[in-house]
Amino acid sequence: MEKKALGRGLDALLPPTKPALRSESPEVQHLRVDAIVPNRYQPRQMFPPQELAELTASLKQSGLLQPILVRRKGDGIYELISGERRWRAAKEAGLETIQAVIRNCGDEESVVLALVENLQRADLNPMEIARAYHRMMNEFGLTQDIIAQRVSCERSSIANVVRLIHLPVEIQQLIESNQLSMGHAKVILGLSGQNEQLRVALLVVSKALSVRETEKLMGSSLAAKKRGAKELRRTPWSDVEERLQKRLGTKVMIQNGRRGGKIVIHYFSPPELDGILETLLN
Repeated sequence: MEKKALGRGLDALLPPTKPALRSESPEVQHLRVDAIVPNRYQPRQMFPPQELAELTASLKQSGLLQPILVRRKGDGIYELISGERRWRAAKEAGLETIQAVIRNCGDEESVVLALVENLQRADLNPMEIARAYHRMMNEFGLTQDIIAQRVSCERSSIANVVRLIHLPVEIQQLIESNQLSMGHAKVILGLSGQNEQLRVALLVVSKALSVRETEKLMGSSLAAKKRGAKELRRTPWSDVEERLQKRLGTKVMIQNGRRGGKIVIHYFSPPELDGILETLLN
């Protein structure tokens, strides 16, 4: 998935690399590795053993090039905000202490900082990003517009990624293992039922179809035909529906009646509804 620039991000929070390596820097402290616990809001859930082994070897040879970021939890314990791979590598390398920047922040800021750092490093797969956004919306009540401001991207991008959590678990696993891309997922989300979504996803993986080929499949496969000729037939409002869907980041349908008609806008959670309303009313 294409990553957009995220502004200053953690560069505004962490000291430059070289000063961070000087022990006299007041912003960097040496903390006991065993006094640090993982971030419960860590968006990154996958830590490939090979990558960790390579980072451990690099740490043994060159030392830590960038301090981790933590917050105090009390009783001499610190919780990671970012840098879990570096912390894990330090444990594997048998280090007793690790360089860290201590930041006073709450849960909401912690999850945002962790997400921003991982996005900057292009470390997250689309499902990890989707779950992080969804958690920010549901646990902290943040709207999609606010999240977009925090991570410096378009609100429509937030809406498109969050929709991934509504896919069947099997498809989410295919995305996590890089067998399906974000582009594939967007196409598959166009199917109306989870059974059809899963059937097409497995077909895409088995045939190693590109996104373009998947789009063609959607237009000619039985999955598309089962939705009926009426749904497949373009209407005078199809272009308008597509423009609205792109703007709002969700499914939009224009239904004609004998006297006028109606516009149906779909949403999947209260925070997502808030984001749509903000877009419409602003």
